[in-house]
Parts: sequence; structure tokens; C-alpha cells
Amino acid sequence: MNRVRLFVSVCALACLAGTPALAQQAAPTAVARAEALVPLNSGQRAAAVATIIQTVETRYVFPDRVPAIRARLNEGLSSGRYDTADPGVFAERVTADLREASGDGHMYLNHAPAEYAAAAGADVETEDNPAVRAIWAAAARRSNHGLGEMRILPGNVRYLRISQFHWVADRTGQAFDDAMRFLREGDALIIDLRGNGGGDHAAVRYLLSHFMEPDQLDITFLEAGKDPVQSRTLDNLPAGRVRGKPLYVLINRQVGSAAEAFAYDVQQFRLGTLVGATTTGAANNNTFFPIAPGFMLSVSYGRPVHPVSGTNWEGVGVSPDVAVDPETALETATAQALETLLAQAGADPVDRAGWEWAATAVRARLNPPTIAPDRLQALAGTYGGRDILFEDGGLVWRRPNGQKARLLPMTADDLFSVEGSGDRLRFRLTGDALEMLRIDEPAPSRFTRD
Repeated sequence: MNRVRLFVSVCALACLAGTPALAQQAAPTAVARAEALVPLNSGQRAAAVATIIQTVETRYVFPDRVPAIRARLNEGLSSGRYDTADPGVFAERVTADLREASGDGHMYLNHAPAEYAAAAGADVETEDNPAVRAIWAAAARRSNHGLGEMRILPGNVRYLRISQFHWVADRTGQAFDDAMRFLREGDALIIDLRGNGGGDHAAVRYLLSHFMEPDQLDITFLEAGKDPVQSRTLDNLPAGRVRGKPLYVLINRQVGSAAEAFAYDVQQFRLGTLVGATTTGAANNNTFFPIAPGFMLSVSYGRPVHPVSGTNWEGVGVSPDVAVDPETALETATAQALETLLAQAGADPVDRAGWEWAATAVRARLNPPTIAPDRLQALAGTYGGRDILFEDGGLVWRRPNGQKARLLPMTADDLFSVEGSGDRLRFRLTGDALEMLRIDEPAPSRFTRD
């Protein structure tokens, strides 16, 4: 299958969302901007605009939008809007005009001298250029192929953060294999795409294949004058498939392109639950062209069609199943995952105890309980030689060695976590007794009030 890259640049995402994005593909540009900038002159700006227009005229997937793009760029040049010696500022202004005239998040200009130097004069497509691919491979290596964080959350909910969908042959697949082996041992799974601006469809297909049967149609890419290109799920997966476990995917406004494709697949194929906010809305597949004297132009050359919806997410984004502030999406997804696990019949009692312990903590973080100061003061006392003090409006446990740990309310019925215990120790204070609950002990230790 032809290589399909779906990127939205940091600049394009910022224009679409109004806030900076955290897409890893910005790294090569940032490195280039750190070097001494070579100022642009008027002749270079005019030549760059002319080349951009020519490229759009010959390669853009939507010919009916070309006149508006051409007029907008020519007006930007003649009005003086592009009159800047700073190539980065020039790229930002051109990007804003490309995006506004086309309504397409994949139309943008990056100041990327290193990629331009690798691509300029080559007689192959950018994606097939060994020098350009080496730059992309280096970025992939530095970010562990976009697999930035793996964690075991309480209750054995497994978490994976994907910052970008890189793809380097014979390397990225191995990184995903390791990640999937980690995930498959979880009772529920959370994949965090927040801030992921896109990447290579090959990585999306590889990840998606783990949650679907082999040889299933994922998406079809359409390009004018060419036969449709189908993407189908893979047969051979070294880590095996991950089926039958609750799956949650975190999204926000800065999720674009290939990252949106995975979120869209999860929703359309009913593989899991999307939590957060509606994504950018950049569906078209794009490619890159060198523009002198040091730019890379992204141009949409095709569009995807999903087998379930018969369309895609261009211009509208992917809506969450559970709409929440993206800042609280992880806690919300964790809570829902644990509630789903607790609703299962016939679960192992040890597993259930772990889920309930974890669920209590996440409920408290999402909805912090309050206990009246007079009630807290009434709970202070000594229980079997263990001193509970009322200080600064809250309760404190004074350990035998004199060190103090605050007791943090977890429920309205006098259950507290012990600060500094990693939530492995909790106290329940009834007024008559103190119960010490430990995560790895089935029964609490009980101490009556002295």
C-alpha cells in the first residue's frame, strides 16, 4: 500500500484551535529556528508565493478551492502582509491564509531548513527521500516512536500516552509490540492522544489492528485520477490481539489528522469510549513539497472514506462520547473504567477489591468531599495509643516517631487517605474507633478510642 502521512503542523493546529499544540513533528522546525536565521528578501517571498500557488494548482485535492487560495496568497503578497524578513513569521502568515482560504487544516507552510535541504532537487516524493526519512527517523527515535509514557494506574488500569504516530520500518512496530504487551496485561486500557497532531497512517493501522479481527477494511483513501487505496487490518501481530477489555481514548482540540483517524475508528467500530473534547477536524491525507529558500509546504492530495460512516471527520472533528474538560479526562476515564469493571459479574474477589479501592480514590479526586470542621474536631483523639490531632482545620496523624501525616477526606462518611502513603493506607474514624485499612490486607485493624 502507498505510504499515507497525515500531519497537522503546530502552526496549523494553533490556527484551528487558538492554542499551542504539542505535536512532535514540530521538533525539527524548532531545531532549525534555533540556528542563525537567514533573512528573507522581497524577491524570495514573491518566488515562494508563486511556487506555492503553482503547487496548489497542480496537486490540491479540491480544485474548486484553488481560485480562493490563489487570490488570498496574491493579495497577501501585494498588500504587504508578507513583508517580513523572518522566515518563521512569513510561514505563519502564509499558513493562516492557506487555512482560511481552503478551510483545510492540512494546508500549511513550515520553516524547516533541514528538511528543505534534504528534499530540494530530489527526483522522488518527500516520503521516499532517504535524507528526509532520516530526519523523521531521528525524531521518532528521540521520542520512542511517539510512545511517550506507560503507567499502571490503581486497579490495574493500563495507560499509554501517544504523542505522535511515527513510523520507521522495522523499528516502530517493535516499539508498539512492547507497548501492546504492556497494555494487554491490564484489566482496562486508556490511550491518551491529547495533543497528538497526527503522523503516519501505518502506525495507526498497526495500533488499530490489535483491537480488530485481521483483514478488516479500516479506511479507503481517494485521490483524483488514481485507484482507491484500501487500508486493512494486519494479520501478523507479534504481541497478539487485545480484545474484550474496556478501552478509553482521551482526546482534545489539539488532536489532529492521523490521531483523529484512530479516535474515529474507535468510535465508528465501537471499540471503546472517547473522553474529552472534540478534535481538530483535519481528515485529508497530505504530502510535502520543498519551497525555496527553506520551507516545506503541506498540501492535501486525497481524502479518506470510512467504511462505517461513508465519510470522514474533515471540518467537524471527532466528538467525544463523554464530553469533559480535557484536563480531567484521565480521571474521568479511569473512574468509568473502574465502574465498568466493578459491574462485571463473577469477577475474582481480589481483583474486585483492588478495583473498589482504586475507584474510591478517583471518585474523591473528581468530587472532593467536605467534612465540617466541628465533625473533624470531634474525631480527634487517641485510639489504641495512636494520636489523631485537629490542626489547621484538618486532621493529622502523629506517628510514634513524632512525624505527622495529614488525613485527607475521601468520602463523607469519615474515610481518609494518609498523606505520603501512596494511598496504600487509609483510616476510617467513627468517633468510637479507628480502623486502619491497608490495600494488601483483607481485613482492617481496629483500635477503640482511649
